[in-house]
Amino acid sequence: MKQPGPWRSAARTDPGKTRTRNEDAFLDCPQQGVWAVADGMGGHSGGDIASQLIVANLTELPLYQDLDERSKAVRQCLRRTNRRLSQELTVTDDHPGITGSTVVALLLEGNRGVCVWAGDSRCYLWRGRRLYQLTKDHSLQQQLMDTQHISRDEAGAHPAAKALTRAVGAAPELTLEVLELDVHPGDTFLLCSDGVYQGLGAQALGNALGLASPCRVLEQLFADVLRGPARDNLTAVVIRP
Repeated sequence: MKQPGPWRSAARTDPGKTRTRNEDAFLDCPQQGVWAVADGMGGHSGGDIASQLIVANLTELPLYQDLDERSKAVRQCLRRTNRRLSQELTVTDDHPGITGSTVVALLLEGNRGVCVWAGDSRCYLWRGRRLYQLTKDHSLQQQLMDTQHISRDEAGAHPAAKALTRAVGAAPELTLEVLELDVHPGDTFLLCSDGVYQGLGAQALGNALGLASPCRVLEQLFADVLRGPARDNLTAVVIRP
């Protein structure tokens, strides 16, 4: 099988129609084969600081040619950032309370990929004109679905359904979820904050991801979301060969 690549990508963020501050951040580094989206925890002080710190620390990582080394470095970086956010920034007078953020990162090298995440920012794969959600939300809604075997709508009716069960900075120890996957020629990946997918169904996501270039995908996604209420910040990174 021919190896995918080189990778092309595009990224965009928007505060949406309601919020004055954008607490999302993204990393778009096709040369290093690393991309990420971080969504600061809404309603908490310092959400924008947390998401920007995650991206800044990932940006500073050296270039590892070996995918396994790169994946290990990303996970170590996120755990270091978690310790700083949970222990240092949380206790300052300027940022009382939780200073946290979701994160979803994608690493690609040849025909291999690694996805690392905590929280409810997602990674989607568009392959063979089918949409796959690679990540599983770390949220109370998902936890209720898993433990009580109820529908998404039933779990979504819980008053705290959107509460996160994992996030960078939310606890002294960070548990990351890691997915390794084979990458096929023509695969397209979408990393996004919940402000994107909450406003769109699977069909709208797939229609956009089927477009020719990452920039056109982003244009379509943001146009679709901003036609609706767009109450949250929205951020997306699109990666394809």
